[in-house]
Amino acid sequence: MDINTIVKVTSRAWSLDILALMNSGVAGRQAPLLLATGAGRTAFAKSLGHLVELGLLERNPGYGHPLRPEYRLTPKGSEIAKIAGNIAYTIPNNANFAPLRLTWTVPVLSVIETPRRFTEIKSDLFPITDRALSKSLYQLQSLDWLRRDINTEDRPPHSTYQATNIGFKICQAVNNSL
Repeated sequence: MDINTIVKVTSRAWSLDILALMNSGVAGRQAPLLLATGAGRTAFAKSLGHLVELGLLERNPGYGHPLRPEYRLTPKGSEIAKIAGNIAYTIPNNANFAPLRLTWTVPVLSVIETPRRFTEIKSDLFPITDRALSKSLYQLQSLDWLRRDINTEDRPPHSTYQATNIGFKICQAVNNSL
């Protein structure tokens, strides 16, 4: 999965959760998925529609009521659902899964397996703004999912960022399946 696909999939809060749950065998009907995610109805519906637009989910023909359809993974969706399942598997049960629902968390973690400078990360994540990247890096650092090192020997000094702990596991889950 390329970085643009990661960015598109994670642009809706519950997309990774829905894909991971469908990969684990939760039925493709709205009620079981909604219950398993704990999402609000509106955000859940938007994420589900987003996954259909991306071609990762499709309505299961002949099943479900028109107002309560059943969904299934497309072949492309199955591949990405496996990655989402691997990402979900890296999060311990007692850990907070909410940071993965933020738009830039997974894309940022996927590009900082090795130490990277701010500008390198930004160039790999083309549509990201400076503000969004710095906010994401700060949140990931506060969770201890990445480490920020400052190199004072160079002029001017610069920071490098690298995934650590759970962040590194998530990075490997994404990059090992590319």
